Amino acid sequence: MSFLRRLFLQPKTEPEPPAITHPEVTAQEEAQIIPAEQLSFGLHIGKMTNVGKVRERNEDSLFTVESFIQYDYGHELFGLLIVADGMGGHQKGDVASSVAARATANFILRDVYLPCLVSSNQNATSPPINEVLVSAVERANALVREAVPDGGTTLTAALIMGHNAYIAHVGDTRAYFIDQTKIKQITEDHSLAQRLKDIGQATPEQVAQVDHVLYRAVGQGSTIEVDTYLQHLPPGSSLLVCSDGLWKGVNDDEMLKEIVNTSATPQEACQRLVAVANKNGGEDNITGLIVSMGAES
Repeated sequence: MSFLRRLFLQPKTEPEPPAITHPEVTAQEEAQIIPAEQLSFGLHIGKMTNVGKVRERNEDSLFTVESFIQYDYGHELFGLLIVADGMGGHQKGDVASSVAARATANFILRDVYLPCLVSSNQNATSPPINEVLVSAVERANALVREAVPDGGTTLTAALIMGHNAYIAHVGDTRAYFIDQTKIKQITEDHSLAQRLKDIGQATPEQVAQVDHVLYRAVGQGSTIEVDTYLQHLPPGSSLLVCSDGLWKGVNDDEMLKEIVNTSATPQEACQRLVAVANKNGGEDNITGLIVSMGAES
């Protein structure tokens, strides 16, 4: 049974997740299932990173934070997921990805999360969230250029507030929307391979020649263009943020099957996706973050 379904069916005190090699739900577990309307509310986050089978070091960086505030007249969900993939063709890609992830997280937490702790009311003078995300990535770009002049990194950050995900994106680290029936890529790669596909000239040979070439990355110029997206996350849906080592190593059908059909929790899904990517060659560093929305309270 999938973890997305189990989010609506598991009791408030969850049993230990099944072993990775035995993800099936037993008859005894099925007998303990309770009605969906009794399920807990909140964010459920899984995370995993791995060096892969070819690279000598892991140049991916990840960051997660999750909070839940309950008070007498409501509640607030907050989550932040960031994946940065240091560019393997540049020096100190691991440093570049770490600097970018830390700087972006610092900016967003300071300008979005901490003000929310002071007051739950949206300040009329506060900038729109997408502007805060763009400013955070611009700050990260400046710090990467200062700390690692010859470095570069992709960066995808997802800010979860309530049932909405606000996404900032540079490079080819991807964000996907997932529910029980489908998987949808939200972000668009800033790569030459994607450009060839867009103009209808993506023969396998051409794509192979420019497979790892990005035309936009953090730390590669004094200014940076940042794509932003807004994705609604209804109860039972998930958001996956992953480096290219994962999405190149696991196709969409496999992702859907591994995440939705046979994983009991988001953490198990991340572990299994990394295992499949390694089984399929592990040619790059592999990182995946999954946040799944629980049932309504």
